[in-house]
Amino acid sequence: MIVAFREEYPRPAFVRKDWLTLNGVWQFAFDDEDRGVREGWFADASHLTRRIRVPYAYQTAASGINEQDYHPIVWYAREFTVPETWAGRRVLLHFGAVDYEAAVWVNGLPAGQHCGGYVPFHLGITDLLQLGTNTLVVRVFDPARTDRPRGKQSARREPFSCRYTAVTGIWQSVWLEPVRAVHLEDVFVRPDIDNNVVCID
Repeated sequence: MIVAFREEYPRPAFVRKDWLTLNGVWQFAFDDEDRGVREGWFADASHLTRRIRVPYAYQTAASGINEQDYHPIVWYAREFTVPETWAGRRVLLHFGAVDYEAAVWVNGLPAGQHCGGYVPFHLGITDLLQLGTNTLVVRVFDPARTDRPRGKQSARREPFSCRYTAVTGIWQSVWLEPVRAVHLEDVFVRPDIDNNVVCID
């Protein structure tokens, strides 16, 4: 089976010319016993012995794993090299969505965390980068709980009131892009119908 890695720019409403997709084959591991942090998997990715296609959840055939069992903690790792033409700019690491709690390390150092499985987030990683090859590691915790937004997913280990399997982990595109020290974070468009104009904040 041939699976595309979604190489299109993932945010068409806010396109930047320079960017680097991190979609593709990553190292991967289940961590049902919650050993990874204690054993330092964020600094030693050799424990991540499986392979997964990002941005597909491990429960899908497109991921290359296609396992529907419940695993509350999963780990991802991959290497990347920042293009030399990005020198002098700040580097942002973007995640389209990670379900549910994500902790991120770059070269064994903490880059940041995010909680919420359905919205994009980004981290500034410039100060964590080194010349040549860099290592990105992501730990995802997706507990079966009812006290948090779950969309259409069941909070039980098996499908409940739905006919599909819940997903865990990275399920939207991951990419890098360089920005200047002063750059746009977001824009808000307000129509002014009375004056026939659009205001952009």
